[in-house]
Amino acid sequence: MSESTTPENKNPAPTSRELEDEVKRTRAELSTTLDQLAIRLSPKYQANQLASATKQAASDAGAFVTGGGLPDGQPGRRRNAQVMLGAAAAGLALVVIVVVRARRR
Repeated sequence: MSESTTPENKNPAPTSRELEDEVKRTRAELSTTLDQLAIRLSPKYQANQLASATKQAASDAGAFVTGGGLPDGQPGRRRNAQVMLGAAAAGLALVVIVVVRARRR
């Protein structure tokens, strides 16, 4: 009696035990992937990521203001620092406008 073969490559077809093992491995990998996605999509994780990025941007903006320059080689950090500097400049401009208008009255 000969083993069954797959038509594509004439290799022996996997046994039912091999197929069951493959299904178990795939399920374990899928479970791990779903757990990681659930963590990454959770509001708490997103809030922590945002807080961390904001702190890093503030630190990078502070380094720029004190003469350290913007981070090189990391465009995301550079962009975040520039946004932080822009927001600070806009806030300062708003304060100046409010003070000037208040003095005119």
